Amino acid sequence: MTATGLATEGIVELDFVGIDPETGKEGSPTAWVDQESREIVIQGWTAGPDLLDAISRIAWAPDHTPGIPNGEAVVRIPARMAQILREACDVAERAGL
Repeated sequence: MTATGLATEGIVELDFVGIDPETGKEGSPTAWVDQESREIVIQGWTAGPDLLDAISRIAWAPDHTPGIPNGEAVVRIPARMAQILREACDVAERAGL
């Protein structure tokens, strides 16, 4: 799959990398690279309350505060998208992000 540019209502320019290969016609995990903000953008399934609770209780890195800060979210991405996520990383890396 090749990254392609997409301008969304003139607000943001994204390089589309890929979409869940088993998706239907809507609500599908997707990966893009935003060249301007220098970020990989991920759409995924909303994490449920049990997962959010489990993640929120643990400090996952030394000296890191447990919890999910405001402005951050936890999403689920199917493992079958591993190649798409690798490509998103490659696109970002080639762009010098």
